[in-house]
Amino acid sequence: MGLNFSLLIVAALILAVFLGVEALGLSFLFGVIIPYLALATFIIGFILKVVKWAKAPVPFRITTTSGQQKSLPWIKDNKIDNPATTSWTMVRMALEVLFFRSLFKNTKAEMVDGKKLTYQWEKWLWLAGLVFHWSFLIVVVRHLRLFLEPVPAFVTLIGKVDGFFMVDLQNFYITGVLLLAAVTFLFIRRVLIPQVRYISLAADYFPLFVLMGIATTGILMKYFYRVDVVSIKELTVGLFSFNPVIPEGVSVLFYIHLFLVCTLISYLPFSKLMHMGGIFLSPTRNMPNNSRAERHINPWNYPVKVHTYAEYEDEFRDKMRAAGLPLDRDGAEDEAAATKE
Repeated sequence: MGLNFSLLIVAALILAVFLGVEALGLSFLFGVIIPYLALATFIIGFILKVVKWAKAPVPFRITTTSGQQKSLPWIKDNKIDNPATTSWTMVRMALEVLFFRSLFKNTKAEMVDGKKLTYQWEKWLWLAGLVFHWSFLIVVVRHLRLFLEPVPAFVTLIGKVDGFFMVDLQNFYITGVLLLAAVTFLFIRRVLIPQVRYISLAADYFPLFVLMGIATTGILMKYFYRVDVVSIKELTVGLFSFNPVIPEGVSVLFYIHLFLVCTLISYLPFSKLMHMGGIFLSPTRNMPNNSRAERHINPWNYPVKVHTYAEYEDEFRDKMRAAGLPLDRDGAEDEAAATKE
């Protein structure tokens, strides 16, 4: 249900752009107004979400660990998997953000012959995730050449390295194909594995279809349907400089590509894709685990009136004695002291 619904939504979005540009001539709407609205939605939504997370109090260390915690001097601790200092926590965060270290340690558990639980090496998800995120980052950086004039040297260098191979006398960008392949793998995995398919919702399929659409339209414009790059850059530079213009000769395929990008960035702050900002505010990742070295007290604890067992026994001593329940104190000393007084 979620898969078909998401696919239908993405197809409807593409059809809406095609009809809006080709039949109704709404180039200014899809080329200027919607990109600005999408960018504003992304910035405001991102800031509000981060502020909301930052306000959440975290009084205790709830770090996710998979190694020996620092304790006695002669016990070797795992400084990365169980960091006790801020510096080692930063190292752990860097490895997590850049290389998905926790996902690399992923294993698959399954029953063999219906009675034996086995754990198997599972690295394909880690590899697909790593390829997708790095390819997406490189593609985004490479596209800066369409927004900036002059083009920064590092953007040109990344484009040359990425397009090192030549196909039919033009640069073949590896990351574009890797991006589409990685997203396709993540989609197929979600469909073919029963356990993953069972927990998948429309919110899981929708961004995958949008990303597939972005990558596919980008590849089509680059290698199959030639577009006017000069007109496209005039449009994008105008958007970036807040002096928008709609030049002649911009293909409807570009408008579809741009609209899918706008859909993705406006959807991101309200989706699971927000982990790109949330990982830095995750208390299970960004806190050193020093519970044995320091005492952490809940800052919003308030005085609570308690009824101790000794008070409870004083209150119900006679009934407890009559019921044959054991008593810490039989009360004889208290009664003798009261009589003496």
